[in-house]
Amino acid sequence: MRPVIQPQTATEIPEDPIPELRLEFPALPTRVTTHNGPVRPRVPAATSAGAGAESERSESSLITPQLSGEETAAAQQQTNQSLSIAERNLQSARGRRLNAAQADLVSKIRGFLKDAHEAAKVADWARARSLSKKAQVLSEELVTSL
Repeated sequence: MRPVIQPQTATEIPEDPIPELRLEFPALPTRVTTHNGPVRPRVPAATSAGAGAESERSESSLITPQLSGEETAAAQQQTNQSLSIAERNLQSARGRRLNAAQADLVSKIRGFLKDAHEAAKVADWARARSLSKKAQVLSEELVTSL
């Protein structure tokens, strides 16, 4: 047996009052921004590229350590020794066929030698010693790879 639904008339349907809902949404902001990272600090830009480079040079010269007379003499001697070793090792690679890694080493050695000579010209012996030592170490690595 199946249930039978009795048809209802309009008068038999109970009338439920439906409340009127008024939804009020706040106005959306006109511009939404998202941040992917922390905010960078604002640094005033230099007036010209030359002025920025000049201030970097003056700051770097202020940061260099002051060496005593003995330390200066020792740094100068170590610089000259490392420069001569690096140049001699670089000379031994001249005229040889070099692979890409060896050619890269030669380029780096020449760069360190150039920078070391420039530092020595301005009597920055601590920097010259460091750069010449790097050139020496790389030149020794080059010689062992030949």
